[in-house]
Amino acid sequence: MNFEEQIKSFAKRTKSIMSGITTEEATKTSIIMPFFQILGYDVFNPTEFTPEYTADVGIKKGEKVDYAILNNMEPVILIECKSINEELTKHDSQLFRYFGTTKAKFAILTNGIIYRFYTDLEEPNKMDEKPFLEINMLELKDAQIPELKKFHKDNFDLNQIIDTASELKYIGLMRNVIKEEFTNPSDEFVRLILACGVYDGVKTQNVIDRYKPILKKSLIGYINDLVNDRIQTALKNDENEIENSSPEIIATTSEFKPDDFIDKINTTDDELESYYIVKSILRETINPSRLFHKDTLSYFGILVDNKVTRWLCRIFLKDNIKYIIIPNESKENIKYQIDTLDDIYKLSKNLTERAKSII
Repeated sequence: MNFEEQIKSFAKRTKSIMSGITTEEATKTSIIMPFFQILGYDVFNPTEFTPEYTADVGIKKGEKVDYAILNNMEPVILIECKSINEELTKHDSQLFRYFGTTKAKFAILTNGIIYRFYTDLEEPNKMDEKPFLEINMLELKDAQIPELKKFHKDNFDLNQIIDTASELKYIGLMRNVIKEEFTNPSDEFVRLILACGVYDGVKTQNVIDRYKPILKKSLIGYINDLVNDRIQTALKNDENEIENSSPEIIATTSEFKPDDFIDKINTTDDELESYYIVKSILRETINPSRLFHKDTLSYFGILVDNKVTRWLCRIFLKDNIKYIIIPNESKENIKYQIDTLDDIYKLSKNLTERAKSII
């Protein structure tokens, strides 16, 4: 699996086992150390990933950080761990003290669910109060994965991360402000909007209070329009994709209204397993890194080079309906019934022929 697949799979695993983790040590061994393994570090090599790293703090000697990632025996990342059941906010000052006593340029505070990444953007050798990157493994966003990948051992470039850390930090802060203003517009924001040719009179508090709910409705309407535009584009792409598909596919897609589209797609474990089976079958025919999957409302598609025009097959695993559509040499969509996922292996020849025809 590539890094994106690994981290998404790990996020699912974290969610499935978190209820059984009750202590800090269990948090470390069950999810924190495996997390850094995915980032390419040998967590059992103390010259690379050392536990209980000593970080003397002022007159206090022997203060220890839970882990330090080392490069040439010098710390580059300090890691402070807490129990999965603990909030992180109250512990920031502890890591803050450690940061200034070592040569590390990054610090990570985590309880195994949330990972907060810090550096010294505001003042050299003094850890910022706010992280430049925060990742919640239960709400992992696709846009965060490339940023997380920069901390992979094979990709780690100190200068590159520092260059992007400032932008990430302020993007995050601005997003929070925008979210708050959209949810609960402040008086200042309402006054600003009214001054942009909306209301020419005096902006008294009564005027602000009267227009505040109107502005909120306007913001929600604008966001809904943006979302619907994206949905309509996605639906059109799907329509183009399934133009030559069987009637039942089109019928299934047309049952959904745009407003329903967003929350309907749910990639299942079986669908992901079918993707890995196809990759395994074709490993001698095509480089596995060229194979991608795309989930839609009606089917789970496997693509070559992540292009919808080069789809390899479409897999249907809905309730008791299980089948695969694989185009033949004449580009006719042939439907193959399957009882279990293992039956996909019986279609190895068909998949191989299809792959050869589009690579």
